[in-house]
Amino acid sequence: MIDQLPPHQREVIAAAQAAQPVRLGDIARAFGISVKASTLPAGISGEIRPSGGAFEIKVNRHDSRGRQRFTVAHELAHFLLHRDQIGSGVSDDALYRSSLSDAREAEANRLAADILMPRESVRAAFAESVGSFEERLQFLADHFGVSEAAMAIRLEQVS
Repeated sequence: MIDQLPPHQREVIAAAQAAQPVRLGDIARAFGISVKASTLPAGISGEIRPSGGAFEIKVNRHDSRGRQRFTVAHELAHFLLHRDQIGSGVSDDALYRSSLSDAREAEANRLAADILMPRESVRAAFAESVGSFEERLQFLADHFGVSEAAMAIRLEQVS
């Protein structure tokens, strides 16, 4: 999905991907988006809304760190891919469903995974990891700052 973005957006993302875990705050700042951990309604993981001429992402402060990071990446993906459809705001539930179509949510999930877990970086880190599959999965999840569930899905996609 990243290859579908304009060059300047790809450059911002690539710079933030130079270190692991990816520096999501750098991406958000580059696009003028503020990110705040907040207490959101039950079942809501995150949202993106216009705020003072810019955009603001809120993530559920009660979610795990890995979950929060994926939520921020998912909301950034909505900004990059669907900015014209955000309107007064988009809230995503725990399954990353919103008022946008399932296709739009799937696009946001794919771009979020591409941002957080670049294919070649995941392949290289997996090749260098040792131990049982479960130990390697935990190492990779920690290394990329995501949940084991997100990393397991990504490993299926890049293998």
